[in-house]
Amino acid sequence: MSKFKAIFFDNDGLLVDTESLYYEATKEILDTIGIDIPLDWYKRALEVGNSAFKFAEARGVSQEETERLRAVRNTRYNEMLSGLKPIDGVVDILKQLQGKVFMAIVTNSRKTHFETIMRETGLRQYFDYCVTTNEVPRSKPYPDPYLFALEQTHQEASHSLSVEDSGRGVTSAKAAGLTCYAIPDALTRSHDFSKADKILSSIRELPELVL
Repeated sequence: MSKFKAIFFDNDGLLVDTESLYYEATKEILDTIGIDIPLDWYKRALEVGNSAFKFAEARGVSQEETERLRAVRNTRYNEMLSGLKPIDGVVDILKQLQGKVFMAIVTNSRKTHFETIMRETGLRQYFDYCVTTNEVPRSKPYPDPYLFALEQTHQEASHSLSVEDSGRGVTSAKAAGLTCYAIPDALTRSHDFSKADKILSSIRELPELVL
């Protein structure tokens, strides 16, 4: 029997390597107007939830123009998701956990992008429930996504585990009262994970900790 009744997984950077694609799409679009998004800035943005388009507005780009560019970026990113595969080890671990514990995804991904990711990777079959950023008033690092997921799935925070790869994800999960294990990736290793209950080096470590 699992040590937890439910496990809530982040998506981007944990199940699929999409954060680098999102950066590439954003950088590509903003380069067309002469705005460079440094990788170090983007890594920090992943931790606190800053928008690259707010970065552009602060450099004189109008809100109307940034909204247009955001739409172009979203289309470009969706194109880049074609042929996407799960991160190594993810499918094996999900197969080990499936049927032994309730599993859900809680993601800051837009619904359209998330649906593309699920279609390309085939990961949806392993999960009982999914929450995207379109369904909550505030995204991570606020607790809203996890609170909504708990309410909709009738799970209790005290019996639930969150698995996250970013500082803002950990902040969100802990603010909602969940236990949280962090698995930093190449873009998030510099984040503050002091609030996490455990820091793992790989998703492959998960079964022995929860079963």
